Amino acid sequence: MKIYDITKELFSTPEYPGDPSPGFTQVYDMKQGDTCNLTNITFGAHNGTHLDAPKHFVQNGKDVESMELSRCIGECKVVSHQGDLTKEAVQDYLEDGTKKLLLKGSYTITKEAAKEMTLKGMELLGVVDPTVGAEEGVTVHKILLRNEVVILENLNLDGITEGKYFISALPLRMRGIEGSPVRAVLIDFT
Repeated sequence: MKIYDITKELFSTPEYPGDPSPGFTQVYDMKQGDTCNLTNITFGAHNGTHLDAPKHFVQNGKDVESMELSRCIGECKVVSHQGDLTKEAVQDYLEDGTKKLLLKGSYTITKEAAKEMTLKGMELLGVVDPTVGAEEGVTVHKILLRNEVVILENLNLDGITEGKYFISALPLRMRGIEGSPVRAVLIDFT
């Protein structure tokens, strides 16, 4: 068994334009004579490697506490794609029954591709960028999140070869919040 950490480090990963910057302050410090070390952490729900819950773009959508955790863990497929992700490419990637798909490369997710993902019953889409879409981003988010497809963003897939893995990318349990940083790992059991 081999474990691959596909999480970007929280404090060194640039935040999406307009999002808050993550930071921390030392509350207690043993170097200063305190009994223990204790840190206060501040971050946005979409800093670093994170997932989007339906509430991010869907009025009255599920928050991270209410999400079905089985969508964040299980068998997945990693594929490399360049250019527009089309409906036909999605059909090809999912023809073997894949429900969790991670994309490497430089690509644009089209709304047609997002619609096809929902028709195929996809549970999770993971991307290397800080968002699933630039030009059609809001539309792509809404299509996926209305259908409770977990969106996993800002992955580090450098050095990960295409193929099947087991993924774990669980959110923090936070009531009322639309996104959560995750510690995403791939496990290769071969």
